[in-house]
Amino acid sequence: MSRRKVMPVDPWIPVIAVALLGTGLVMIYSASAPRALSTYGSSWHFAAKQGIWAALGLGALLFGLLVDYRHWRRAVPVLMIGTLLALIFTLIPGIGISAGGARRWLGAGGFNIQPSEIAKFACIAYMAAYLSGHAAELRSGRLWPVLRPLIVIGSALALIVVEPDLGNAVAIAAVTACLLFVGGIGWRFILPLGVVGAAGFALAVWLEPYRLTRLTSYLDPWADPTGSGFQVVQSFLAFGSGGITGTGLGEGKQKLFFLPEPHTDFIYAVIGEELGLIGALLVMTLFILFAWRGMVIARAAHDPFGAYLALGLTLMIVLQALINMGVTVGALPNKGLPMPFVSYGGSSLLVSLFATGVLINISKGRSGRKGAPS
Repeated sequence: MSRRKVMPVDPWIPVIAVALLGTGLVMIYSASAPRALSTYGSSWHFAAKQGIWAALGLGALLFGLLVDYRHWRRAVPVLMIGTLLALIFTLIPGIGISAGGARRWLGAGGFNIQPSEIAKFACIAYMAAYLSGHAAELRSGRLWPVLRPLIVIGSALALIVVEPDLGNAVAIAAVTACLLFVGGIGWRFILPLGVVGAAGFALAVWLEPYRLTRLTSYLDPWADPTGSGFQVVQSFLAFGSGGITGTGLGEGKQKLFFLPEPHTDFIYAVIGEELGLIGALLVMTLFILFAWRGMVIARAAHDPFGAYLALGLTLMIVLQALINMGVTVGALPNKGLPMPFVSYGGSSLLVSLFATGVLINISKGRSGRKGAPS
């Protein structure tokens, strides 16, 4: 009787995640200390709060690791309905919490959760379940099997855009498109969907003047260096000051009330200034390694659902990291997306660590054969 070789859990993913988490906690303290001391009277305010979220996130990682990933397939209907309801509640005045002109949070007691972050996992789990159960229909060339998941995902995206949170909507749409492509939809659908997606993005930009301003400042930030281009210009100055080896941990100047949001969306610029090109490349390398191991887990998954889920979760984390890096170096328009594991933000950290736990769980019992989506 032949016996299938069973591999242990992937050892790389948790090491990479913990390395990024540790880097994030250190850099959040360094980047936020001046603002925290000025506003709250303690330089540890943001770092301590992120530390609590990190502890909760490690608990979420453990939960994702211990729960058999196949249970998430059965939970998809509840996940999607719960996520859609949470997104709706977020938009209701008196229930949803507003900050910075957006209504994106639910919560109390100073700890808020962002449903659009939870929507990432819910949408990916839904797509993994749909693709693993309707592969033949998707490849049949008929329209309805393609439209069905798009209607569900599109409902979540519409609610997220209204918050407004175009960054997370774009991230979810990008991962969904990648999964559909891997799932085997034909070119007769890929091009029209691309056109529709581009038109939807253009409409979202046109409806909100600040988004159009972000786009024009991306094309030429130096045209208005003290206005719409200020954030990106300050990010450029941070990277330029860092050089190859950096100014030294804690020695950066741009975080001293020059660079807006240095501990959240633009923390990569602080890394570039204080740790230099070497530090920035090391962080990028960790995400590249995460992508590599995530793809390995997806290819060796025991079943198509696990393969699609692993691929989607890997893309979710790595694409968001690449978008964040692209924004800080001026390669992409500002999307307001944090860097997974590294930027300040409890919801993002919680979901990223939970996704890591699920990835590790998928790697448990994987076989030496390739189990890529079929």
